[in-house]
Amino acid sequence: MGTLDGRVAVITGGGRGLGREHALLFAAEGAKIVVNDLGGAPDGAGADISAAQAVVDEIKALGGEAVANTDSVSDWAGAARLIETAVETFGDLHVVVNNAGILRDRVLVNMSEEEFDSVIDVHLKGTFAVARHAAAYWRAQAKAGVETDRSLINTSSGSGLHGNPGQVNYASAKAGIAALTQIAAKELKRYHVRSNCIAPVARTRLTVATPGFGEVMTSTENAAFDTWHPGNISPLVAMLASADCRFSGHAFRVSGGQVGLYQGWTMVDEVKSEQRWTVEELASATAHMPASPDNTIPGEHLKQSTHHKDN
Repeated sequence: MGTLDGRVAVITGGGRGLGREHALLFAAEGAKIVVNDLGGAPDGAGADISAAQAVVDEIKALGGEAVANTDSVSDWAGAARLIETAVETFGDLHVVVNNAGILRDRVLVNMSEEEFDSVIDVHLKGTFAVARHAAAYWRAQAKAGVETDRSLINTSSGSGLHGNPGQVNYASAKAGIAALTQIAAKELKRYHVRSNCIAPVARTRLTVATPGFGEVMTSTENAAFDTWHPGNISPLVAMLASADCRFSGHAFRVSGGQVGLYQGWTMVDEVKSEQRWTVEELASATAHMPASPDNTIPGEHLKQSTHHKDN
């Protein structure tokens, strides 16, 4: 008996990396899987059904049940077809894992409109589109009197929750996904749907292409336990997908053998006035607060020299 016996799950981006590991573990735990993957390059270009089908073939070879789907999650009609594939093939839908994503990294001053839009399109709109069509099905089932645990699991990132230079498009999408997750938890509770997100740290096509991560994540110094293996992320996702999981509305960081629970934005200081502040009063009252998260003062170097140039 697996922890996901009888559960039907849609996993986007399921042809490679994290999604493939999720799909294989879900199948091993008894779930029936729709493996969705457009089969594109890390930047989203191209399409190839072989990525999704290869994972389906692996699952079937191990005695599991799975079907491939290659619709783009950011296409409204394609997202609807993805949900329909699960219901028509397996008779229901219990779990959606939004994992599909691309990267087009560039610093803010050099990023093009297309680079920003394309990443937002796949990550944020794609998560919304798939969740929206799944939610419509789950609402209809609840109104029909079907009381079954459902689970929405989205993929955020430390880049979105903490900020990572060079990824303003990706980080914006991932921060939006975290907010979407919390709202979905509140709105869909009445339909027996739980909503959580994860911020994974693991070796994938996207992370090894991120400056500062590739060399670290491909290191083999710790042969006893590969802390960067994408399979380390999947047990948390499977736990969140199980019918008896009690979590909803949360964001989890997971890396290697570590799982952490985020608390979200927290106000750590404040100043108060019984009347409207003047600019001067407010500047004086907040003088004790850190100038920036790393406690450096933006523009301080400009005060130290009248001769500078914009690099």
